[in-house]
This record gives sequence, C-alpha cells and structure tokens, in this order.
Amino acid sequence: MKILITGSNGLLGQKLVYLLKTKQGIECIATARGENRIKDKKGYVFESIDLTNVNEVVEVINKHKPDCIIHTAAMTNVDECELNPDQCKLNNVRSTNNIVNSCKEFAPHMIYISTDFVFDGTSGPYSEEDQPNPLSIYANSKLEAEKIIENSGLPFSILRTMIVYGITDDIQRSNIILWTKNSLEEGKDIRVINDQFRGPTLAEDLANACYEAAIRKATGLFHVSGREVISIIDIAYKVADFFGLDKKYIHAVSTAELNQPAKRPLKTGFIISKAERELGFNPHSIDEGIAIVNEQINTK
Repeated sequence: MKILITGSNGLLGQKLVYLLKTKQGIECIATARGENRIKDKKGYVFESIDLTNVNEVVEVINKHKPDCIIHTAAMTNVDECELNPDQCKLNNVRSTNNIVNSCKEFAPHMIYISTDFVFDGTSGPYSEEDQPNPLSIYANSKLEAEKIIENSGLPFSILRTMIVYGITDDIQRSNIILWTKNSLEEGKDIRVINDQFRGPTLAEDLANACYEAAIRKATGLFHVSGREVISIIDIAYKVADFFGLDKKYIHAVSTAELNQPAKRPLKTGFIISKAERELGFNPHSIDEGIAIVNEQINTK
C-alpha cells in the first residue's frame, strides 16, 4: 500500500513518516515544501512539492499513484490567516483542490486533517453530527476544504483535531508544552489564556488514528483528540507541575484582553466515541502525553 503524506516537515507529518516507515507492506512517500527536515532519511521517499502549484502536484501524484493521501499540510497560524486571507485561501483551499483534481483517475483514499475551529465554541464538546459555525478566516478555509474533500467523489476520511502537541526533529519548533516549559525554565513571564477550553492531542495519537483510517479504509468524518477538555492555562500548570517549575511566571489573561486579530471558539473539545469504535482510537491522557514528550526531549 502506497501512502503519500503532505506536510511531512510538520509535527504530524514527521510523526506519520516515522510511524509508516516501520509498518510492513507500506510504502511511504513524504512530501513538503522545500527540503526534507526529517533527520532520518531512510525507509521512505521524499519529494519536494509546492501544493499551490498545480503542475507540481500533478507530476508528483502521477509519478507515485498513491493508494492513500494523508493531507496534513496547511497554513495554521490563525492570526496570520486573518491578516492574509488570500494566502490562507491559496494554502488551505486551492491546494486541497489541486490534490483532489490531480488524482480522480485512480481514486486514492483521501485523509484530510481538519480542526475544532470549524465550531463556534458555544456548546462543546462536539460530536460529528454538530453543525459547524466557523468564526475566523482560518476556520472558514478548513471547512471549505472539508467540503472539497466530501464532494470530490473520492473515498475520504476527515479527521478533525485540536491543540496538537509533541516534538519534531527540529526541537526549536514550538507548541503549548514546549513553549511553557522553555519559558518557565528561563524565568520568563508568560500570559496564558484562562477562558478557552480544548482537548490537547498528542501528535503520536493523531498519527495512529490517520494510519488506522488508512488501513481500515474508514470513511466519513471523525473527531480525534485527547479525552480531557481543560483550559489552556491548566495545561500550562500541568507542565509546570511535571517539570517542577515555578508557576509564578504564569499570568492568566482572558481572550478579550489578548485582543487577537482572529476570533477563537471558547470551548470546544470532542466526543471521540466514533473514532474509538471505528478507528480503535485510544488517546493518552495529558499527563501521559507530557511524560512522553519529556522522554523524547531527553533522547534528542
């Protein structure tokens, strides 16, 4: 089975490459813009690709004719998307369209990674039956891409997720866990949101869900995240507790006080019973996830 990954330099992309290269009977094609930033270069094929360039997309997909495409690449900086809507549309919508249009002849299984931000955050946690109501340009672009996948005529899985954390080979690339740890270790004051609630998702758990969707040929919409819905500031407190760091540097701030360009849903979280049932999804707790990240830091 040939599986092509877009966005292989990203957090989820790297975890997928490392997972797939260990699986018997799987041929992994990793694709990303620019050079390959994964340390281990063996056990898979790498192709540099600009997904906004339809000719490059056609060339790479026709060359490999994958059985499954896991589309993780996206512009995910929510405020940057709000300030640069055309760039957001190009990277999140048109790129998805380019992929879909380039592979209709041999109909691979499309696995698309979407977001909890498609919801407005007024009634979380959400099931797959709940009605999206995006608040931002980023969220709109992801929902639009979902619809492209749904209407493509291809077999598809859409995996919505949220606040994915873990470490990449380039350990400087940050997320809530690493940012909090590094800031507190340096004695830096950090402002952390106290009125947004999410289900933090370990990158390895999400990668496993993608793999299971691929090998089971699961189709439809799936909510894939950690089980616990907690505030962003409580995540920071958990990091401080685990690493024995001083919480005095953590300062609570409300969403309104931050006054960011893009609106965020206040409370999301997912009901993950469908993913548990159909993908065998069994996520780690946030405490287990922080311990796993710590182990990985120590082996880097």
